[in-house]
Amino acid sequence: MKFTCEKLQLQDAIASCIHAVSSKSTITALEGLLISAGEQHVTLSAYNFKTAIIKHFDATVYTPGSFVLNARIFYDIVRKLPDDIIEITIEDNFTTTIKSGVSEYNIIATSADEFPELPSCSKRNGISIKNNVMKSLIDQTVFAVSDNETKPIHTGCLFEVKENLITVVAVDGYRLALRKEEIENESGNDFKFVVPGDTLKDILRILPENEETSAIYPDKKHALFEIDNTVVITRLLEGEFLDYNRAIPQSSAVNLTIDVRNIKESIERVSLIISERLKNPIRCIFFDSSVKISCITALGKAYDEAPISFCPEQIEIGFNNKYIMDALKACTDETVSLGLTDGVSPAVIRPTEGDKYVYMVLPVRLKQA
Repeated sequence: MKFTCEKLQLQDAIASCIHAVSSKSTITALEGLLISAGEQHVTLSAYNFKTAIIKHFDATVYTPGSFVLNARIFYDIVRKLPDDIIEITIEDNFTTTIKSGVSEYNIIATSADEFPELPSCSKRNGISIKNNVMKSLIDQTVFAVSDNETKPIHTGCLFEVKENLITVVAVDGYRLALRKEEIENESGNDFKFVVPGDTLKDILRILPENEETSAIYPDKKHALFEIDNTVVITRLLEGEFLDYNRAIPQSSAVNLTIDVRNIKESIERVSLIISERLKNPIRCIFFDSSVKISCITALGKAYDEAPISFCPEQIEIGFNNKYIMDALKACTDETVSLGLTDGVSPAVIRPTEGDKYVYMVLPVRLKQA
């Protein structure tokens, strides 16, 4: 096999695929990238038995073929080469030569026959969605997936398609994130599936911030994401996902309009005395036209205030500072509606108009002041 290509194209392709490479495996080939050279393009593939990432890019192919190269070594070499044309030659005895300018490396490849067969996925059901929309759907929910493997289904995001509306939901037992968007449902069918959070974070790295259209094709056990010249095939999570419609309160005793930036800045200031070692909740007292935010840890005390719309009754509630901050950071509006009932009921953040997102955060029990 022999081909030449631009360094940046090859580096981008490796960077897209490398997150699906197994770090340690009894199958040596899974620690590598499958390189397949066709007539006019080259394909890189990575697979870890959960996720497969396949990337195509243009190249000048002199001799077609397929081999496997250790991903980490290959990536390190390509990154350090000068920004020029790279020539890669792999002989029948697996000796590999990588050249660019005066730089040259010789490493050993592995037979493509040792690379496992990639999973297949039917395209019977499919939706089309703009890249920037898909990016926001994932980015504004994936932060709330659970890292607790005792409930594997909640370590991923639920994708629910009904007619031309997609709803993406993540929950971890302490908070919930929901995003809705209108899309093109090519099949016309309603369906739902749960994608692992780790895969979605890989997809976020791949997704460009543009309005080009990508596609998602869910199957029984896998889902296929087509993003420009990249294909991601992921194993789906199985189980019963939380009934989010029943979990989200339909109404709150008080609905306040808050300035997202002001509240975030106040929480950030108070959170300076909170750390991984000193995890104490923040205390929020909503009343009249302000929220008083405070915290006490072994380091000391912190206090701040932020303006809100009029709150007719005093509500004192505690929050994990990270959980409430994550929700506020995901809001795309300058002002949002904050629904509160009492100190033991969830706080619900919604847009002041429409229903494109909902963020719910459970309170933390506070000690006596």
